[in-house]
Amino acid sequence: MNSNNELIEVEFGQQKVKVPKNGYYDRFRMNPDLNEVAKDPAAGNIDFFRKIPKKLVDSRVGKVWAPNFYYRTSHVQVLMLAPLKQLKKKLPAPLQALQAFPGYGLVAVTFFSYSVCDNDPYREVSVAIVVRKPEVKGSHALELINSIRDRHFYAHVLALPVDTEIARVRGVYGYQLPKWLTEINVDINRNEVNAGLKDTQGQSDLSLHAFTPPLKHVKSESRMSQATMLHQVDGAWNQTLVQSNMLSFAQKLFPKKVKLTRHGGPVSQLLDELKTSTILRLDVIEDAQVVLNMPKRLEKI
Repeated sequence: MNSNNELIEVEFGQQKVKVPKNGYYDRFRMNPDLNEVAKDPAAGNIDFFRKIPKKLVDSRVGKVWAPNFYYRTSHVQVLMLAPLKQLKKKLPAPLQALQAFPGYGLVAVTFFSYSVCDNDPYREVSVAIVVRKPEVKGSHALELINSIRDRHFYAHVLALPVDTEIARVRGVYGYQLPKWLTEINVDINRNEVNAGLKDTQGQSDLSLHAFTPPLKHVKSESRMSQATMLHQVDGAWNQTLVQSNMLSFAQKLFPKKVKLTRHGGPVSQLLDELKTSTILRLDVIEDAQVVLNMPKRLEKI
């Protein structure tokens, strides 16, 4: 791994981006030799990824290796209530917010830290509305119960700032996701969680502080979860599947003493516009492995 912070310029599609010299992207160009990755003590046990072959696939920026592997990640998420009428203003048709309570849907705010991955370490913040699965009709309550049971939610992402240029370029040009470059910090330990991001002028935007609930440590692949992003790519609806192999995590319903402070930046303003309120659930994932697939065209939605 790169230890002297030296950068090297690489090409992604038509873009030129600087990445760490001798880092994962520089060495492997998204098609890693897993035997080499396994030698990196920071990556941990990577047997999970050996079952998932990478393929050279077409994308809007040319041929790319997919899926994208995140060998060591952590994140903290707060799931909040927001009025359906506010969510509807932010959702492009025909997406529909999943109703959690009469008149209210769900907004997830997540701070991610990817410490070892194919496109080098970075951090990311997501603001997403939980939406109905494509073509599903009938009871919202039943769909919500099934989503919780299956640990598989569908979401439409409204904001996805990141703190490295390769992550921004890949997200914007490869996936057409709402990414921009800013400063982000994520610190998760067994006692507490501190996370925050700044606006593009370097002022505080949003910050989070919480005490870490008791963590559970489980065997690999015993606690899988999935999230599917529904988003438009070149005017057509696509779905992008994210698979997570959770290894160490905690969850708290109606958590107390969680401070999500809005300082007035673009993400804070977005939460104000959504009128997010009660925090229903706090999730702290101390260690997880993640697979990010390429977008797939949706025939019907």
